[in-house]
Amino acid sequence: QVQLVESGGGLVQAGRSLRLSCAASGTIFSINFMGWYRQAPGKQRELVALITSGGNTNYADSVKGRFTISRDNAKNTVSLQMNSLKPEDTAVYYCRLGTNNRNYWGQGTQVTVSS
Repeated sequence: QVQLVESGGGLVQAGRSLRLSCAASGTIFSINFMGWYRQAPGKQRELVALITSGGNTNYADSVKGRFTISRDNAKNTVSLQMNSLKPEDTAVYYCRLGTNNRNYWGQGTQVTVSS
């Protein structure tokens, strides 16, 4: 059974930074990608950033230049450095891991940015 545990969320003022981390545990074969999604109240879950096993990255337009995703393949961890945070970044952030066969999701961590 694969488990994803997120950490690093919290309350921060606009313009400040936060770093989210996600650790995957369990029996994992052939990770294709790891990434971060977010869901704000009343909105659909959306992609924030994704990184493939080869290191290719993809970012939502709204976070380009402010957020950076990184991954430690040996430790099966993925991090999201969030700089210049805005109130509209407020959401529950979810870690996702994709293999050849299925996707796994973390429980989510709340990020709240005050103006």
